[in-house]
Amino acid sequence: MKIRNRHGHFNLIAPIYDRIFGGMQHEQVFQHLDVQPGMIVLDIGGGTGRVARYVAQHRGQVIVVDPSPVMIREARRKGLPGVRALAEQLPFPTASVDRILIVDAFHHFAHQELAARELMRVLKSGGRIVIEEPDLRFFGTKIIAWMEKIALMQTRFLAPPDLIHLFEAHGAHLAALDSANISAIIALTKS
Repeated sequence: MKIRNRHGHFNLIAPIYDRIFGGMQHEQVFQHLDVQPGMIVLDIGGGTGRVARYVAQHRGQVIVVDPSPVMIREARRKGLPGVRALAEQLPFPTASVDRILIVDAFHHFAHQELAARELMRVLKSGGRIVIEEPDLRFFGTKIIAWMEKIALMQTRFLAPPDLIHLFEAHGAHLAALDSANISAIIALTKS
């Protein structure tokens, strides 16, 4: 699968992205991620590495994965390893990572079922995926989804039960479901 310039707007906003979204708190996400020393963590759709940087400073080895070359460049400026790739086609061996983090990005994946299957492929047995996504059950998220459609962002938001089912179909088990403002935090494990 070839990386297409589907989200060119991320290339445009990459230099100022952290100023816009950098102050967001993700402590619940980190608690569910439960990274231990020596673990390998993929931050899928990690952009500039604004969230990955926290994991790297406090917990583990993290690799930012994003299709935007400008976002990856910004992550590398922070000293984070970055790989330009799609969630649907990861350049990592099967069962090679301990944790996968996806913050506010899953709705941007073009082929969500293929992405779920690919993420489960690279995750080790006993590994964990933690997803923070805007929760479609809230009116505010419905407005965000509508605005992204108008902006031609080609996003597809899933309600938490649908997102959970998507991963369960590929061997994941729900470990936790929490809320944070208008977002859902979903922790899944691979047996």
